[in-house]
Amino acid sequence: MAMSSLAILSPLSLNIHNNYRKYDNSFSSFSRNSFVFNTCSRPSNQRFSTIIVFSKSGNELASEDKKALLEKYGLNPNEYLTETKASKKKEFLKKGRGKEIMAEEEAKTPRTTHKLLQVLGGTAKRKKLLSPKGMDVRPMMEVVKGAAFDILQAAGGCPASLRPGRWLDLYSGTGSVGIEAISRGCSEAHFVEMDPWVVSDVLRPNLEWTGFLDVSVIHTVRVEKFLQQVDNRPFDFISVTPPYTEVDYGILMGQISKSVVVGEDTFIVVEYPLRTNVLDSCGCLVKITDRRFGRTQLAIYGPKWAEKRRKS
Repeated sequence: MAMSSLAILSPLSLNIHNNYRKYDNSFSSFSRNSFVFNTCSRPSNQRFSTIIVFSKSGNELASEDKKALLEKYGLNPNEYLTETKASKKKEFLKKGRGKEIMAEEEAKTPRTTHKLLQVLGGTAKRKKLLSPKGMDVRPMMEVVKGAAFDILQAAGGCPASLRPGRWLDLYSGTGSVGIEAISRGCSEAHFVEMDPWVVSDVLRPNLEWTGFLDVSVIHTVRVEKFLQQVDNRPFDFISVTPPYTEVDYGILMGQISKSVVVGEDTFIVVEYPLRTNVLDSCGCLVKITDRRFGRTQLAIYGPKWAEKRRKS
């Protein structure tokens, strides 16, 4: 233990400091975990003693000893020892070695939803839909969705509604595209979404709210695996809205074109980012349209007869 005399006050109250650098350079050899006790209350002409309790580097006091020492002087050990741990963690993160800890803490943050989407047409028109807050799920923009269904209805020969059929919503997320399809006339929709939380807290509640759960089938599986396991019956409509940065569109469209989900009269709606090359055909289907909406592109593939009908 070391003793240092400094001019100040009489011993009626006790303060603790955990930063020895505010004193002169003679303290530079002390440990960062040294404790400085100042006895003070009011000015006087007497000199007082400051007691510095410290340990040399590599031989620090055990936590029990520190706790006992603080309690001896009437201080709350939890206040000062917890602060020390917090400061060490902050310093650890500043040095860039706490990324894994931060990732774990973010993963524990509860995911929440809000109602920003709505059904644009049909029997469920104007009904609000849940979507996750944040960018982990990115629903199709309403202007893009509206344009896609207008093109499909015109190409199918019925501008007022979709022709009856089965819809496959790949990377469905909120389910807004498949729900729009049922609202506008589709008899059945299949939703493929791999995130269990999105399925339980977003997709299923949206289907229940719109009243379409009975005509819907949810597949909680990766799209690639679904395409390998699906039965031999093709779908009439397919929507493809994947996370832009997580797929290779050339590989994905190749898998879809070779899958049994595509028939001779199938329509495929593909949303993809700007400056991405997509093929002019998908199996036996031809590209009917390719439109730009800001940084989003919309391509629609369909049978040749639909292309001729749209041009006429």
